[in-house]
Amino acid sequence: MELVVFGGNGFIGRRVCRRAVEAGHEVRSVARSGPPDPDQRGPWADEVTWHAADVFAPQEWRHVLGGADAVVHSIGIIEEAPKQGVTFERVNGDSAIITALESERAGVDRFVFVSSATTPPTVREAYLTAKRRAETAIGDLDMATTVLRPGAVYGPDQPHFPSVLNRLLTVLGSLEPVAERLGAGRPLDVETVGSAVYETAVSVEAGEPPLDAQRIAARAD
Repeated sequence: MELVVFGGNGFIGRRVCRRAVEAGHEVRSVARSGPPDPDQRGPWADEVTWHAADVFAPQEWRHVLGGADAVVHSIGIIEEAPKQGVTFERVNGDSAIITALESERAGVDRFVFVSSATTPPTVREAYLTAKRRAETAIGDLDMATTVLRPGAVYGPDQPHFPSVLNRLLTVLGSLEPVAERLGAGRPLDVETVGSAVYETAVSVEAGEPPLDAQRIAARAD
């Protein structure tokens, strides 16, 4: 199958691309900076077609959707730069809506949106509001659409959290009794989330309710 990953050079997106390549799928990525940094690549990266493009300029990447069976949107931020137009409303919300509308137009069968269960600590509530707005907007499109809502995602080279917080989340996520008490907001390892996103993109034929942390972990197994 042919898979397009928006944000394929990112923390979660790289894992999705790697899994898809290892399974023998044709993989394309769209991201502003193109491929990941050299120290974040493995042999799998040579099998991905990397497209450097602005997600808010569909004319730059619309052609990449041609022939795609599934599209994954894994673009997101937890810090804003309003003067540069980098806001939760645009990046966490509008970019997903634009990507989904273009995917529907291109005849894509399945669309997977990596959303979130919670707002990260010290981050404006607009972070989550934007994602929920995107979930609502893409829900009625003419393709199978699935939303994943992980809690905080931890793992090596986590770009968004301080190292101390990343280590704390790693401990919390590895202690199952503690993680269970955190419910939908439980931390998840990036490999688990990446695997669940991949499995959803390649195997889910119809739309389904948003996946919470427990169902994400189950799908990754």
